[in-house]
Amino acid sequence: MKERVLIGNGQGFWGDSPDTPWEMVTRGDLDYLTLDYLAEVTMSIMMRQKLRDPNRGYATDFLTFLERALPILMDRGIKVVTNAGGLNPIALRGRIGEIAERVGVFGLTVGVIEGDDILDRLPGILEEGHPLEHMDTGRPLAELRRKVLSANAYLGAGPVAEALDQGAQIVVAGRITDTSLTLGPLMHEFGWKPGQWDLLASGIIAGHIIECGAQATGGNFTRWWEVPDLWDIGYPIVECRPDGTFVVTKHPGTGGLVSVDTVSEQLLYEMGRPDEYITPDVVADFTSVRLAADGPNRVLVSGITGREDTPFYKVSMTYHGGYKAVGHLTISGPRAIEKANLCAEIVWRRLARAGLTVSVEDRLVEIVGSDACMPGIAEAGCSPPEVVLRLGMRGNDRRKVARFGMELAPLITSGPPGITGFAGGRPKPQEIVAYWPALLAREVVDPGIRVSVEEV
Repeated sequence: MKERVLIGNGQGFWGDSPDTPWEMVTRGDLDYLTLDYLAEVTMSIMMRQKLRDPNRGYATDFLTFLERALPILMDRGIKVVTNAGGLNPIALRGRIGEIAERVGVFGLTVGVIEGDDILDRLPGILEEGHPLEHMDTGRPLAELRRKVLSANAYLGAGPVAEALDQGAQIVVAGRITDTSLTLGPLMHEFGWKPGQWDLLASGIIAGHIIECGAQATGGNFTRWWEVPDLWDIGYPIVECRPDGTFVVTKHPGTGGLVSVDTVSEQLLYEMGRPDEYITPDVVADFTSVRLAADGPNRVLVSGITGREDTPFYKVSMTYHGGYKAVGHLTISGPRAIEKANLCAEIVWRRLARAGLTVSVEDRLVEIVGSDACMPGIAEAGCSPPEVVLRLGMRGNDRRKVARFGMELAPLITSGPPGITGFAGGRPKPQEIVAYWPALLAREVVDPGIRVSVEEV
């Protein structure tokens, strides 16, 4: 058993810096590189790609990285764990094989985790008496079953560890929990087993700290002015030990900041109840976490406890929620806020005259520059010299939403003075992808989980 395992995360989401994974594998030591590409809306984007081309449905950025880095990954023995497989991990493994051949890497073993995608099984699951009720509203999924675009259960770290146990050098998954990318390697390296709740909770919290990339190393930090060289920010690394303690750090010589404060802020991110962070592997208690400085850009994390997991998997579904259109106008000069409000009123009244009344719930009116993002923070009586009016509407009728988009440009000549900045043409209707979270019994999902490791 190793005394220490180094795991670094080089992607916090699909769209994160494309250079960071390369920086992670070339500027210091690593045992594992994790790459987290998935969010709820990402799955629906991948589904639309897959519907257009059955060979797509994965994060293409991962292939760009591998094309550049695969030889050095093999040379340094760095293993990769990623959820880049999205809705088509098998197809992604095929593309990895093509890249390996092209760059002259042979004998590469790639593990694939399947079973999270339950979209095709939804009719049967509902018929078997699993209502998949919305976790917030309690509505049963049956009300909009035909509108569902994607449905994925959040799998845990067990399949990741299994793939590594079978010799995988790259593990490709679909919708597993973000924290599983880190916990899986620790289960493999240290032999942690289901039921060792405190150790599993430690791996979960280590994964939670690094899952959003640079948010743990000074990105998005409240005291941002204290963070050196943000342009060259180093992404987070956890130095993990078999007893469950670990140190959060980054590569030497990189920008950014690792401190008790930066780590604390990331701990609070998307936490929910601090004593009950629920994952498929364990319920972690964030109130047990102890942080201590361990030298420059090093924070020791210890004291973590956890308890038994729940009998459910969370299921993340997306569905067609109608259409929206949003446009922007820059409004300048004296009384800019007053003019922006008038512009919004003009649009709604002109639409009503045309036979399209937009309810308050389906309107969007934001005046950026006048507390749109941070209500109450502007000085009393402050009158900015210009604002941006962000105006939008939503509805189920695409044609009516398109009609809204025709009303913004006329304001330039038929509204108050000082309107400019209209570019890009009329706002066009876009499909709304809505989110539906639910719980599903483990025994329904587990039989469909499959781990396969092959040489590509």
